[in-house]
Amino acid sequence: MTGQLFKENFTLKETQCTIISDSQKAIQTAIESIKRNRQELELYVRANPKFLYTLTPLAAPEKPFVARLMALAAEKAGVGPMAAVAGAIADLAVEDMIREGCEVAVVEDGGEISAVSNRPVDVAVVAGEEPLSKRFGFRLTEFPIGVATSSGRFSHALSFGDAEAAIVFCKNAALADAAATAVGNVVKGEDAQAGIQAGISRGLSIEGVEGVLIIYKGQVGTAGRIPQIIKIEPTE
Repeated sequence: MTGQLFKENFTLKETQCTIISDSQKAIQTAIESIKRNRQELELYVRANPKFLYTLTPLAAPEKPFVARLMALAAEKAGVGPMAAVAGAIADLAVEDMIREGCEVAVVEDGGEISAVSNRPVDVAVVAGEEPLSKRFGFRLTEFPIGVATSSGRFSHALSFGDAEAAIVFCKNAALADAAATAVGNVVKGEDAQAGIQAGISRGLSIEGVEGVLIIYKGQVGTAGRIPQIIKIEPTE
């Protein structure tokens, strides 16, 4: 499948996105979606500050829809709703892009990816200065898909674990985002294999998680359905 793809980076406060599509108009639609959903969430959080700080699930509000998506994903994963914020914003942007009529809609928000595409999409794994960082990735071929990474060492997001990377694959990025946090939280301890197994068990216990890949103390563990792993050529 060939055809020109457009790519644009977009930053709004803490939100740092890369948007890819076969339609320039769909990229603008995604940007407007991100702005709108961030604004709605900010207004909601101002009135409901617990939503911002809690580390445990809260009842899902009816609206705004972005807060509802976050709360529902967080409930499945057993974490606070803000653990799903980047994934939920990416999912909603992709939905709006698809409604615009495009066939490739990929939104990466702070490392969490939501994608619907009529062709394969290659993504790289970034784990700080680890030897494997930016050296391997995944070829996504089944859509819709959400991919999220939690790190206890290289992320600005809160994690109670020590994993270099806990990567989760789901049908949507909101759940993947929340689940990656839950998985990352339990990957710790001196025994790398025990930490990896704890993370895998936690991930597979969450309804909707399709695959888990964990990098911990230089070791790698996988479970479930993982997209094709590909080598990424390092760029200067």
